[in-house]
This record gives sequence, C-alpha cells and structure tokens, in this order.
Amino acid sequence: MKTLYQKFEILLQNTPTDFQRYLYKKVAWESRMVGIIGARGVGKTTMILQYIKQNLSNKNTLYVSADDMYFAENRLADLADEFYKNAGEYLFIDEIHKYADWSRELKNIYDSFPTLKIIFTGSSVLDIIKGSADLSRRALIYKLQGFSFREYLKFFHNFDTEIFTLQQIINNEVKLAKIKHPLPLFNDYLKRGYYPFGLEDEMNLRLGQIIVQTLETDIPQYANLNVGTSRKLKRLLAIIAESVPFKPNFTKIAEMIDVSRNSLDDYFLFMEQAGLISQLRNETSGIRGLGKVDKIYLDNTNIIFNLAGDNSNSGNIRETFFFNQMRVNNAVISSKTTDFVIGNYNFEVGDKNKQQKQIRKEGKSFVVKDDIEFGYLNVIPLWAFGLNY
Repeated sequence: MKTLYQKFEILLQNTPTDFQRYLYKKVAWESRMVGIIGARGVGKTTMILQYIKQNLSNKNTLYVSADDMYFAENRLADLADEFYKNAGEYLFIDEIHKYADWSRELKNIYDSFPTLKIIFTGSSVLDIIKGSADLSRRALIYKLQGFSFREYLKFFHNFDTEIFTLQQIINNEVKLAKIKHPLPLFNDYLKRGYYPFGLEDEMNLRLGQIIVQTLETDIPQYANLNVGTSRKLKRLLAIIAESVPFKPNFTKIAEMIDVSRNSLDDYFLFMEQAGLISQLRNETSGIRGLGKVDKIYLDNTNIIFNLAGDNSNSGNIRETFFFNQMRVNNAVISSKTTDFVIGNYNFEVGDKNKQQKQIRKEGKSFVVKDDIEFGYLNVIPLWAFGLNY
C-alpha cells in the first residue's frame, strides 16, 4: 500500500483547485457510496482529487486507480479491509470499470465496513449502468457531462460567468461581463471546448483515440460483441456524422450495415450510453426517455468537427449544441412543428437569417439564432444556451 499512497500524494500535489466543475457542489460527498460516471476525458478524476485536496485529510483518505498494477495481484476487498483496519474513512476508486467483478466487490465492501465511505468513478458508462444494478439502494450515481460554454470561458480564458436559468435565457437577461464579442469564443468552443484536454496541442488526436477506444473496446466488451461488430459501429457513427441532422430510417440503415433491426436499436443505445451520440425522443405518456427516437445527433460539437472536419454541417452543429447543453438541466424532446420542446416552450434553431414562419402558430415559441451577439423579443442568441450549467 505504500506505493499506492506515494502515487496518490504525487497526484494530489499536482491537482489544481482554481476551477470546479458544475457537478462539484451537487454531489453528496458524505454519502456512504457515490458513483460519478461520464464519457472518457470529461474531468472525473480531477474533480474527485480536488474534493480530497480541499476537504479531507491524507491520514484517513486513499485514492487508487483500478487499473493500477497493484490489482494484478491484490483484490479490492483486501485493500479496503487493510485500509479500514488502519483507521481509513474515505476510499476513492478511479476507473472502477477496469476491475473485474467490481460491482459485487463494492457491494461486499459496503456491507462489511459500515463506516467506510466509498467514491468511485467510471469512464465506461455502459459497465457502470450494468453494474449499478448490484448496487441498488446503496450507491448514489451522478453523471458528469463535458464543459458547458460557461465552463469553457472560465477554464480556457479565465472569464467568470454566472449560471443562467432557462427562464433568464429566454427573457434575454444573459450578460457577459468583460466579453464584448462572444462569437469568436463561441466558435472556438464548438471545435475544441467541450473537453478539458482541448487546451492541448494534440486535442483532435486524443479525441480520435477516445472514439476508437469506445467503439473497439468499451462497447464490444460490455455487449460481448466481436471485432466485426466494432467495424459496423464505426460505419454507423460515420453515417450519423455525415447526416444533416440524422432522422433515422432504421430498416434502411440495418440493411446498409448488414444487421438485424433489433440489433440496430441496441447499437444506438450502446453508443448513446457511451457518450458518442444523443437520441432526441418524442414525448410518450410524459415519461422522459421512453419516447420514440425522432432524431440522432453526435453527442457534442467537438466530435462533429473531429469526424467531419471542414465538411461539418452548420445546421447540425447548431442543433447538436442546443441539445447537448440544455439536456443537463432540462427534459428536451422533439416537436412536430419546431426543432425542440422544453416544457411549454418551443425552440426553432437556425442561422441569423432564420425566419419565424415555423413558430407563428405556437404559443410560447422562440427563434434561436447563431451568428448574433444579442437577443431581442423572442429571438435568442445560440451561445446563451451554453450558460445553463
């Protein structure tokens, strides 16, 4: 364990604390078991190390990564037992999905050591969703999304901006202190601002590796799929990336990639849970997430630019950004007359020349325009929706 503590101390010393994610203050850190999940690269490790550095003592806290060589010869349960006997109180386990049979061991640890608090993270959302069934009534599960435009402004440019509610946004109450022209910053965010590693020179290379790893490792391992299936997943993602935006004809797509109709539904769900795509559904009996899929988007605009480059469709980028940013705090569904519905509000998304003819018959409707700096009446600038979390 000495080596684990040494690695933990080095990581802690090099963890910055000047920037906190939107989820940081929402997590019930003092609960007995907390799980933080999210796509690869969105900042889960940094967030838990920040919490340790700012709130806990190294004397009763230990952080480990489940892919550490230590676990090649040692069980997680044995580590927890030794840590507990030495007055340990807070055990943080990063990348938990890389440890075989992790959910059963966490359940046993939870039941065996009633005063031990366990916080774990997982980049493979699929495995966490599958394993959390064993942890029902035990773990609180939170999902961390990538940067909002507001978080990008702070992390990339050190501009402090408050969080605005949906009501404030549609009332055109959004103000950016010290930023006269938000559009250049917004356009940069769309290309590289969703992930913390967007500041690095090889951002596109790293994002490409994440996409490949998700398609070739995470999804096939979770669903017990073969190598040939991962190629079909890549083809399916390419079809979505090239679309404007993508309204799925499931039967036709199943024929194109040579899979059954039922398998195709599973593939879309796997990619959605893994953080590669988002499925926009209609409303079914008022139950969120159970409606019929109306449109399919790539998860965020950085993935669009990574896969499509200069051929990225501007309309697809706008709708992807809106859906991605608003889904954190709102139930976003499709509409027969406009692009999106949130509660009683209808939203039509377009460029600066977008007209109002599609929303004239809708009561509480708004035109969301790209390429404008400020809003007026029921016209809202697209970038403003990036300040909701």
